[in-house]
Amino acid sequence: MEEGYKMKQSKEERVHHVFEKIYKNYDQMNSVISFQQHKAWRKDIMKRMNVPKGSKALDICCGTADWTIALADAVGPSGEVVGLDFSKNMLKIGQEKIESLNLNQVELIHGNAMELPFEDNTFDFVTIGFGLRNVPDYMQVLKEMRRVVKPGGKVVCLETSQPTLIGFRQLYFLYFRYIMPVFGKLFAKSYNEYSWLQESAKDFPGMNELARMFEDAGLKNVKVKPYTGGVAAMHMGVKEK
Repeated sequence: MEEGYKMKQSKEERVHHVFEKIYKNYDQMNSVISFQQHKAWRKDIMKRMNVPKGSKALDICCGTADWTIALADAVGPSGEVVGLDFSKNMLKIGQEKIESLNLNQVELIHGNAMELPFEDNTFDFVTIGFGLRNVPDYMQVLKEMRRVVKPGGKVVCLETSQPTLIGFRQLYFLYFRYIMPVFGKLFAKSYNEYSWLQESAKDFPGMNELARMFEDAGLKNVKVKPYTGGVAAMHMGVKEK
């Protein structure tokens, strides 16, 4: 019966259920899933973004707000950062972090990445970290990100990718399919939810395909940087002035 219900759920409903359930263990599991590498990947991307003080940034699918906080550090007290997510439980964890750090330049809001509640040309930077694979329509979200970024502004994505090295690719999928859900059960008592994370990673476009999608969404000068044998990748595009 439960399996049949899952089949009837839309992707959006299932993803919402997953993150509303695993929020307490998400940060810990993120480190397990990426072998502690996600912080290093994000740090490298922030260097490449070169965010000036006083900038205005939006972090969508912000989850527990780690990238939002990194952006807040970069823009400084004179800047402004908005974090948006559709899981109130994830936002609650993020809000606790932001309050403990006294980051007055940050606002977290509950919203949908498919329909961003902002005017055109509002932000200097728009980011999405490990969230694009969870949305119902990748292209719709990329177009929305491009819409709300200012001309000359950057749209940046960090996401799991499809490794290309023979052997390594097979090991990666083996890990995601069989080992990661077991970690989810051990650490978070959430086998089915972590099983969803591997499904969404497996079906996500590879680096070249996602780069083409960035271009089709109207972004220019698209740069791609793979990490750790291609298990994750950065995509960064610019909105034309």
